[in-house]
Amino acid sequence: MGAHKAGGRQARRLGVLDIEASGFGAASYPIEVGVALADGRRWCSLVVPCADWTHWSAEAEALHGITRTQLRAHGRPVAEVARALNRLLAGATVYSDGWVVDDRWLRRLYFAAGVPQAFTLSPLEAVLNEDQMALWQVTRDAVAAELAAPRHRASTDAFLVQETWYRTRRASAA
Repeated sequence: MGAHKAGGRQARRLGVLDIEASGFGAASYPIEVGVALADGRRWCSLVVPCADWTHWSAEAEALHGITRTQLRAHGRPVAEVARALNRLLAGATVYSDGWVVDDRWLRRLYFAAGVPQAFTLSPLEAVLNEDQMALWQVTRDAVAAELAAPRHRASTDAFLVQETWYRTRRASAA
């Protein structure tokens, strides 16, 4: 993991995982998984839905811009995505700013793949201090403006969260 000095304390990058889904309810499922790794690399994959994953929300599609046609043409099978995530994240703890839903979707992916998950997903709030929370929104807005990248795509959103965490951590340690 990369580390940088921040006010005499170490501020490291943390791994962040984000998932885009077919919708917002209980029947929704993961359609894209993205990771911003602690070493600066990023990884992302579309997911081909399992045959019994049928829920689709036009509202969610409008938000993330991923179509069913794109999933079929460019997605990977659930087991392939699960194994790739395990290789990238083996033994690590990664964080999510939407843990309540991301954890459910990640469990659904691994259950469907029949593959044990080899890493831990934790809520981002577990590694935020009060100073970071106070700086979060303004910092996130600044990072998003700098990136000028499409929102609601998994690896971009993961990097946005990672960079916001890093900057707020450095600022709160100063």
